[in-house]
Amino acid sequence: MRILLGVAIVAALAYLFVVALLFAGQRRFLFPANAERTSAAAAGLADMEDVAITTEDGERLVAWWKPPRPGRALVVYFHGNGGSLWNRRDRARLLTEGGRGLLMVSYRGYSGSTGSPSEAGLRQDAMAAYRFVSGYEPRRLVLHGESLGTALAIWLASQKPVGGIILDAPFTSIADVAQPLFRFVPVGLLLRDTFRSIDRIAEIRSPLLVMHGEEDGVIPIALADRLFAAAREPKRFLRLPGIDHVGVLESGGMAAVGRFLGEVESGLEAGENRPISRGG
Repeated sequence: MRILLGVAIVAALAYLFVVALLFAGQRRFLFPANAERTSAAAAGLADMEDVAITTEDGERLVAWWKPPRPGRALVVYFHGNGGSLWNRRDRARLLTEGGRGLLMVSYRGYSGSTGSPSEAGLRQDAMAAYRFVSGYEPRRLVLHGESLGTALAIWLASQKPVGGIILDAPFTSIADVAQPLFRFVPVGLLLRDTFRSIDRIAEIRSPLLVMHGEEDGVIPIALADRLFAAAREPKRFLRLPGIDHVGVLESGGMAAVGRFLGEVESGLEAGENRPISRGG
């Protein structure tokens, strides 16, 4: 009995140690930020410019910017939790074809932006991006979220009016994504940053496009199904057979995005394009 008791105590202590490590290091896992800065020119985006956006709490965010031509949509892009702006350079080219505008902002701690990431901080970053484009009518603005960025797009669209929202590989909450990976850990009780999109998706009244790869091994498509079911109309869901987590836009999604943006643009008149307020 003493041996069994000793083994149980050692196992319990080891378990608590692992849980403590996960709790202490969770933001390093959730936000594997690449802090290296790359200019738009170095990324081969000659028609885009580097801008700096200041958040309400004083952080300075790096962003790539291209204003839209008259009658074209303006996409505000929120990237995923890994990599940097450099990794999204091809997407920047795709999204700005035909004169569409783009603001691709780098979160605090990423790509040369100051600060350290957290859910509350990234929400401030998203709001700062919205203020930057506030010189344009809301119905011209389309929020495009990628993976973690879908939570920011959903949150922002629940706070501010927009013309549409595109979700690339969305999820219901971080706990739902992480729990299968840590089956014996009470993930929901330990998380500092929950990103519970499932609680906010029904607040969005703008047209919605959800895209998800059926072979996504990072965020199961079942989570996107649950999120989509909770969303209001008008909405549509593009399921991409054989596509994993990172290839949604490039492997069939861009055609759907183009049609979606075209529908947003169909309600815009050529003379509605307005100069942006650069107060940021």
